[in-house]
Amino acid sequence: MPDTEAPPATILWLARLALASPFLLSGITKAADFAGATGEVRGLTGLEPAPALAAAVIAVQLGGSALLLARGRAVWLGAAILAAFTLAATFAAHDFWNKPEGTALRDATTFLEHLGLIAGLGIAALFTRARPA
Repeated sequence: MPDTEAPPATILWLARLALASPFLLSGITKAADFAGATGEVRGLTGLEPAPALAAAVIAVQLGGSALLLARGRAVWLGAAILAAFTLAATFAAHDFWNKPEGTALRDATTFLEHLGLIAGLGIAALFTRARPA
């Protein structure tokens, strides 16, 4: 990292909260409507066993978020878990290159948004390295 000073710990934590918020909301929503979460996994990916995969998604989203909001090395682990999950989910569910013309643009946009989120998780981990939160 350059010799610049890292932002204050509170700002870093708020930035990590912003990064974690889609995962937190999704995990809580899926936990509250597990049948819907199972249907979403099945509908977006076609993978089975959908109930076990939905449970894993919930655990990754909530657990990764908790680690991202923690302190020290846990932040790195949370960022890595959420980034890996997002990358896998993005390729599984938003393969715009295989979609019909009517939905390809929407999936391409979502795909790129998710890549931006992965980049943000990496940046959060780098800032935490510069100054443990």
